[in-house]
Amino acid sequence: MTTATPLVILADIGGTNTRVALADGTALRMDTVRRFSNAEYHARGQDIAHVLADYLAQTGASVSGVCVAAAGPVQDGVATMTNLDWVIDGPKLRAATGATRVAILNDLQAQGQALEHIPAANLRRVIDGPVKPGASMLVVGLGTGVNAAPAHAVAGGRLVPPSECGHVTMAIRTEEDFRLARFVEATLKANGDVPHAGVEEVLAGRGLANLHAFAAHERGQPGGLNSAEVLQALAAGDATAVEAARLYVHVLGQILADLALIHLPYGGIFLIGGMSRAMAPHFQRFNLEAAFREPRRVDLLQKDFSVSVVEDDYAALTGCAVFLNGSV
Repeated sequence: MTTATPLVILADIGGTNTRVALADGTALRMDTVRRFSNAEYHARGQDIAHVLADYLAQTGASVSGVCVAAAGPVQDGVATMTNLDWVIDGPKLRAATGATRVAILNDLQAQGQALEHIPAANLRRVIDGPVKPGASMLVVGLGTGVNAAPAHAVAGGRLVPPSECGHVTMAIRTEEDFRLARFVEATLKANGDVPHAGVEEVLAGRGLANLHAFAAHERGQPGGLNSAEVLQALAAGDATAVEAARLYVHVLGQILADLALIHLPYGGIFLIGGMSRAMAPHFQRFNLEAAFREPRRVDLLQKDFSVSVVEDDYAALTGCAVFLNGSV
């Protein structure tokens, strides 16, 4: 495989699958994207090193750089997966790929690096507002997990600091919110988990299932649906699923408003991940904009900020390529 620009290998490790691809500089080679099941590798006692080695063996590619986006915290160049017991470091990636340049990012950091490289056709505006070129942006991930990170303009690109804000406490503004938080805590405790009503417990995939269980509990009905089943029930017009979707949009609007005031993303807020795409058709129905633009003491939320859904499955891979290219 010959090219004027040295090839790099990129990996986006989600909670369920890992996407791997090659890139020439910042240009992702779409025909090289492949998907690997994390569960299959985990069952064999293998991790991302084996995924990358298998990919290179299958493609016959030789690479000069490797960048991995991991769904978990990255400290001192080491990533610890939140939903897998994989630990990823530079020596492991070098040994698996033979690359001399190595970078490890949190998945939200990778998404933030990609923001200005996503085609307009892959952005769905769900809340209109002014956008200031070059200003700070905010990327919010809603998928198997939840996270958010600002993307600040700096010389030569974007600085996207790591974050784990999906584990902050959900916003509680109403009596219903309070009952929901207590319900989530009780559910987690009953399952032997830490009884904390974090944002991830109401906005991730399992969060929608928790919201449905709460809505069913409030109606004196049995719950027990997973997120895919809730979405199917919602499409069929089931009243309990509709209530779960309303709650989802209500909670999301509150969280986005709080994050907007913390980070002041005048360059826009960008929602990524499977849950953002699945719920986007319902944002207008349940008035996400009203929840987001609720009056506060300052009027920023009434007049500033836009919100868009990123409809690009490979944005994290692009972000990895952008980051690695800037590290030459």
